[in-house]
This record gives sequence, structure tokens and C-alpha cells, in this order.
Amino acid sequence: FCWEVYSEPFLHASCDPMPTDDPSLWALFVSAFVSSTLFPGGSEAVLAVLSYQQAHNPWVLLAVATTGNTLGGMSTWAVGRFLDWWVPNSSIKAPTYQRAIDWLQRWGSPALLLSWVPVIGDPLCLVAGWLRVMWLPALVFIGLGKAARYAVVIFLAS
Repeated sequence: FCWEVYSEPFLHASCDPMPTDDPSLWALFVSAFVSSTLFPGGSEAVLAVLSYQQAHNPWVLLAVATTGNTLGGMSTWAVGRFLDWWVPNSSIKAPTYQRAIDWLQRWGSPALLLSWVPVIGDPLCLVAGWLRVMWLPALVFIGLGKAARYAVVIFLAS
């Protein structure tokens, strides 16, 4: 961690708070993005290793992981948004699916705080887009939920 960032008016190259040429941060970003789509990934493991190594500021790790995971969640939301063109939500009649739809409609965008939960998080983002949950509240709640999860991972790994 570089304290000179906070004491100097100008950043030195050696104290760059967000080095964009570091492959480990790019690996974290890609892992977090892929983990938040419908594909499997292991962003928590990558984050835990980087946090344990203490080679980066924990706030940088939190920002990179949260940004990648939130963008992945929003891409899944966008897929759901366009899915509505082919499968209108009024066409779903199965009681199991209808209960899930009713639950998300009842709680709205705050339900996306649970988008970090394994197995249900990715479909939750998809259904939120499909149900036309507004993009800005979806972005905020997805981001908050994922940031909280990654903060816990960093805390436990440090």
C-alpha cells in the first residue's frame, strides 16, 4: 500500500493507485465478469489470493472485482431485457415460475442485493431484466450486493 498517494499532490508512477498494466488485476476483472454471467467462474478465489498476497491496495481489489462482477450482472440483466421480445412474461403459466416472478415483482430492484448468491444470483439478474426492472436501480443494487460479498472475502483473506 502506498501512503504517498495521500500525502503528495501528484501521483508517482510507483504509487499508481490503479495500475492498468498489472495482469493480476485484469485477471481479477475478467474472472469477476465471467463469474457474474451464466458461466461458472471463481472470482472469489482469485480475489482471496490477491488479497492474501497484499500486493495491492484492498480498495483497488474491491473496486476491480465489484466493477467486473457488476458489469457481468448487468450484461445478464440486458440479456433478460431482450429476452422479453421472444418470451413475454405473460406467457409463463407454471406455478413455480410464477411464484418466483411474483416474488421479484413484489420486492423489485432491492431483491437484486441477493444477486451475489450462488445459483440464484445470475438467474435473478436475468429475470430482473426480463421483468423490465429499471436499469439504474438494478445497477445500484447489484453493485451493492456484490461489493458487500467481495468486502467479506477481502476481510477474511487479509
